Amino acid sequence: VQLQASGGGLVQAGDSLRLSCVVSGRATSNYVMAWFRQAPGKEREYVASINWSGNRKNYADSVTGRFTISRGSAGNTAYLQMNSLKPEDTAVYYCAVNAYGSRIGYNNPNTYDYWGQGTLVTVSS
Repeated sequence: VQLQASGGGLVQAGDSLRLSCVVSGRATSNYVMAWFRQAPGKEREYVASINWSGNRKNYADSVTGRFTISRGSAGNTAYLQMNSLKPEDTAVYYCAVNAYGSRIGYNNPNTYDYWGQGTLVTVSS
């Protein structure tokens, strides 16, 4: 299973970006997908997650109301629409897949089995 994240870039505060993550190498799409981020010198933190059908979404408090996670119609793609970006959103954003149904917790990185390479988002003030 491979994950390819894209869409990062340099933007100004208040701007928007949309990140994409494509999963390949797995025949079915019945897995939870999530986004995490890691800022320089900080631990990786949970951003958002979505179940396989797209009807259950969870968000970190810090992004609620500004970010929206969704899945493509084929099920193997996840998007993160980021609006009203702030300098504190600057980080490398990683997508992840819970492929085997782990129930550790949707916001726990140990729940996820596969990770993308990360895409850098830089928000200037």
